[in-house]
Amino acid sequence: MAKILIKGGRVISPAQKLDDLCDVLIEKGKIAAIGKGLSAKDAEVIDATGKVVTPGLVDIHVHLRDPGLEYKEDIASGTLSAVTGGFTSVACMPNTKPVNDNQTVTSYILKKAADEGYCRVFPIASITRGLAGESLTEMGELKALGVCAVSDDGKPVSNPQLMRRAMEYARPFGLTIISHAEDLDLVASGVMNEGPVSTELGLKGIPWVAEDAATAREVMLAEFTGAHLHVAHVSTSGSIDIVRQAKKRGVNVTCEAAPHHFSLTDEAVRGYNTNAKMNPPLRSAEDMAAVRQGIADGTVDAIATDHAPHHIDEKNVEFNIAMNGIVGLETALPLTLKLVEEGVIDLPKAIALLSSGPAGVLNLPVGQLVAGGVADVTIIDPNLAWTVDAQKLVSKSKNTPFDGWQMKGAAVCTIVAGKIVYKRG
Repeated sequence: MAKILIKGGRVISPAQKLDDLCDVLIEKGKIAAIGKGLSAKDAEVIDATGKVVTPGLVDIHVHLRDPGLEYKEDIASGTLSAVTGGFTSVACMPNTKPVNDNQTVTSYILKKAADEGYCRVFPIASITRGLAGESLTEMGELKALGVCAVSDDGKPVSNPQLMRRAMEYARPFGLTIISHAEDLDLVASGVMNEGPVSTELGLKGIPWVAEDAATAREVMLAEFTGAHLHVAHVSTSGSIDIVRQAKKRGVNVTCEAAPHHFSLTDEAVRGYNTNAKMNPPLRSAEDMAAVRQGIADGTVDAIATDHAPHHIDEKNVEFNIAMNGIVGLETALPLTLKLVEEGVIDLPKAIALLSSGPAGVLNLPVGQLVAGGVADVTIIDPNLAWTVDAQKLVSKSKNTPFDGWQMKGAAVCTIVAGKIVYKRG
């Protein structure tokens, strides 16, 4: 395995509290050294002057659609999209076909990722069999095989007694319970955020209380059971505050924010733009501001994309019947860097939210840049100006609301286990 010497970049590793102009030497898939004036015989030298060198980015909320829905995305295309965006590790959700609720599907994902993947893939199994919300999966067996968390993402566990038992079952195995916090009775037939825009467009709305009521229930169950609860894609000011207050009480709760929820409001739905249809929906300007405040004050532990690829035929339909979700792996980094440019957070905090933060949520052995550690590295050009062209995205699916957006900042080199897997241009 070739040696790689990354010279003269701004090295940021939040877990190590490192932020300095340094060199990074990679040998045999590991970080051999971090320091000034490093040299190495026969090493491939990468000039990182003016660039930022970070731990490989980590996305803990990705839909790879494999097995069963490979026409939208597969493990090869999804992980290639990930490394293009600077991500060296992804955790994939279980709503595949068949559902990842058993050892066979988990083994398939791990083997295919090892054979065809461009980055590390950590499977998330379902909480309930078939995502049906009726009986629990064999969490202990799945954990032993390599599952990093459990979630019925997209289909919240409506039965509170079943969710209580899930938390009690997951806790001794150290498994994080990831909740898609939503009260489906309050959602009813809503298709976008309930408010002035939904009224103007004549679309049925989803009220903020659908998310807040479910978040409050999950937090209380976590407080009662002592389990680690992770709330996915928080989108309302109420949910942010519920998590904030729970943390102050010492509840074992974490949460994530998606770039679309801190970059867009429900105004993006105007024109019945189905690429702005997602679940939870884009919210009000006040909610977006609250999500940003949660990122700034530490309530939010991770930025996660909820990368949800869909075929054009599933989006190019009437708004009411269009599928929920957008692709996000290739736009997450510049949208997060925009928070830095706007003064919401500083650059080390942004890198933490994209690396050590998400890794910590799921106890993944990644997200750090430390001598002796795995050589997963992302080199970022924070000033690179580029325009999003949906048709040029690496993902099989092109469903993005950011088509045509002017972006600043991108991954220019992605290294996984000491191997360069992506170079921009």
